[in-house]
Amino acid sequence: MTLRPEDFEIATLGPASLPSPLRLSGRKHDGLGNFVPIANRVPYDIEIVDGRHRRSELSFEKAGPRERIYFNPKHVTAAIVTCGGLCPGLNNVIRSVFLELRRNYGVRRVLGIRHGFLGLNPDEGPPPIQLNDDLVEEIHKLGGTILGTSRGPQDPQVMVDFLQQEKIDMLFCVGGDGTLRGAHALGEEIRRRKLSIAVVGIPKTIDNDIQFVYRTFGYFTAIEKAQEVLRGAHIEARAAVRGIGLVKLMGRDAGFIAAGATLASQEVNYCLVPEVHFPLDGENGLLASLERRLQTRHHALIALAEGAGQHLMTHERQEFDASGNRKHADVGPFLKDQIEAHFARIGRPVNLKYIDPSYYIRSVPANTPDRLLSDSMARNAVHTAMAGNTDVLIGLWHGVYVNVPILTAIREKKCLHSDSGLWMNVLLSTGQPRWEMSEPAPDNA
Repeated sequence: MTLRPEDFEIATLGPASLPSPLRLSGRKHDGLGNFVPIANRVPYDIEIVDGRHRRSELSFEKAGPRERIYFNPKHVTAAIVTCGGLCPGLNNVIRSVFLELRRNYGVRRVLGIRHGFLGLNPDEGPPPIQLNDDLVEEIHKLGGTILGTSRGPQDPQVMVDFLQQEKIDMLFCVGGDGTLRGAHALGEEIRRRKLSIAVVGIPKTIDNDIQFVYRTFGYFTAIEKAQEVLRGAHIEARAAVRGIGLVKLMGRDAGFIAAGATLASQEVNYCLVPEVHFPLDGENGLLASLERRLQTRHHALIALAEGAGQHLMTHERQEFDASGNRKHADVGPFLKDQIEAHFARIGRPVNLKYIDPSYYIRSVPANTPDRLLSDSMARNAVHTAMAGNTDVLIGLWHGVYVNVPILTAIREKKCLHSDSGLWMNVLLSTGQPRWEMSEPAPDNA
């Protein structure tokens, strides 16, 4: 991705001229929390190579509470919408957005949009609900989303009509790249009508594949649960004669969950991800490597991302889901059949256990790191909306929360690349062959 300084400019609804109601300070070391000056920036590249920063001219606007805000909280109606697949931490985000709006800014009316963007179309979805303290009190302990969710876009004109009808001043869109594309379309329609409605994205993807967000909420929970499944599959494989454990994990276009779970478990022998075009046949293929592994160690464990191995399967025609994501063939049963058939042909049948825990993992409550992350992202989203920023999402860059234009973030997905420390450690941990990796841009992580 070629980046320019203007790619990091944040759209605003107008000058922020009102004093913030937050009890924070503009001075450091006075015992109070601090406002974040709008001029504060976070460098794109902090690594010094050959005595200089590689891209010193690029930087993000630092997120956080501003001393001057755009909206008068007493007159604000805010709304929250959750879209796409389930992910640990959704209810935590809903609760923290509500509490920051209500208790700290004093916003009196916060709506929950039902069933994703469908709820912004009154002809298709159910009416919104008004959130209150009793409704959100315990939801951070639950998986899923109390608002419901759906996939697929709605007509931006219809959705903006709904926002105007409900007198909504700010909309928090919690979702992945499909949701963010919809949020950007909303922002464009709002801009065309010259309305003062802020649209702020809170990135949600269990696959961790959104640009400029080092880690999305739900990712650590997914790794934690996935490595528990991998441990069980490893025990099964070791106990069987020529046992193989094959576990399919989330990761449509990026292998971060499979890679992270591989390192967390320390028992995986093959980590197969969408970015690596591993061969099945031949001396350097997966099947030959499995043969050698079973001859020496008598068992094997494979972590398989759902989007891996697509190059091995024929596709009659390209299909997409309601969110615009390319549909993949089911690699799990395909790979299971290929492995079993190969070893049957050579007279060395295997005992293969295939496990797909994906929907279980998506539905569990968030663990402690993801609770912390979802809370921080939610509260920073409220701060940026109150300041009058729009068409923006909350990113996480070098451990700092930043404001990122949605259009810049969705230009391409984040994926693994061969030079990353994560993938290097996967290769060192598993000892698997170094198959060819399709190279994304070097800034992709």
